[in-house]
Amino acid sequence: MRNIFLEFEKPLENLENKIEQLRYIQTDSAVDISEEINRLQKKSQTLIKNIYSKLTPWQITLISRHPQRPHTIDYINEIYTDFHELHGDRMYADDQSIIGGLARFNGVSCMIIGHQKGRDTKERTIRNFGMPLPEGYRKALRLMRLAEKFRIPVFTFIDTPGAYPGICAEERGQSEAIGKNLCVMSELKVPIITTVIGEGGSGGALAIAIGNTVLMLQYAIYSVISPEGCAAILWRNSEKTAEAADALSIVSYRLKELGLIDQIIDEPLGGAHRDIKLMARSLRHSLADSLRLLQNLSAEELVQQRMQRLFSYGRFQEIRI
Repeated sequence: MRNIFLEFEKPLENLENKIEQLRYIQTDSAVDISEEINRLQKKSQTLIKNIYSKLTPWQITLISRHPQRPHTIDYINEIYTDFHELHGDRMYADDQSIIGGLARFNGVSCMIIGHQKGRDTKERTIRNFGMPLPEGYRKALRLMRLAEKFRIPVFTFIDTPGAYPGICAEERGQSEAIGKNLCVMSELKVPIITTVIGEGGSGGALAIAIGNTVLMLQYAIYSVISPEGCAAILWRNSEKTAEAADALSIVSYRLKELGLIDQIIDEPLGGAHRDIKLMARSLRHSLADSLRLLQNLSAEELVQQRMQRLFSYGRFQEIRI
């Protein structure tokens, strides 16, 4: 698949297009231009390193939303075996913006739950652009309870701009569904490993993100509100979006400093979409290490550890007057 370049990657796009043209010429030419292609490839690698060494929070936000970025189903296909998708909340409908089901991870039975955005226009519409409805969260809750019943670990993958804000969602109890998930997940008696793979937007993300271990990809974001939403509320000005992204501390290295995530997983040069298989291998190792650390804990210890994580969020300073 041909790479899609973001606005700040335009110099890289021009260079890689030139490399592609030279490769095309070489196949039909008797002249050997491989040396020139190698030179340009090295220049491309240097350029991409320079670009990605000084990314702003807003540019990282754009990478987290890249149309070619791997979604939950891509990681399921690369990391897990014997995946069997389960559908429906047994109350209203099957929300396809959240997928989940039974699988095996390194031979161990597990439950997988994650947001799914979709690739083309048709699939994005079916998946509601990764914005879950109440029935999606109730489906996730049903699968979590099933995992607890059979004492198998839960892996969740976060990639949503937020819960669907429409009237139909409110009518069917969006806030109640999210709140119930938060309550049940905090007391679930099996290991929960959460990975933020793209966007982690507000309560829509948190509703399946209460984990014993929270991992985050290098160019993912995790925030109480989108930069656009923050700019609209605080400044009523869309031109302040980049400033809002910086103020929100939505990027992985800042969240690690604040103690809101446990580990940052490095992405391939240029982002996860540049080499999905390499990204999946790195993620597999981190998931395996996390599960290994949690497997020896009892059900009570898992709940206690998870609650301690939750209560440690946030910082304050006491000032005596």
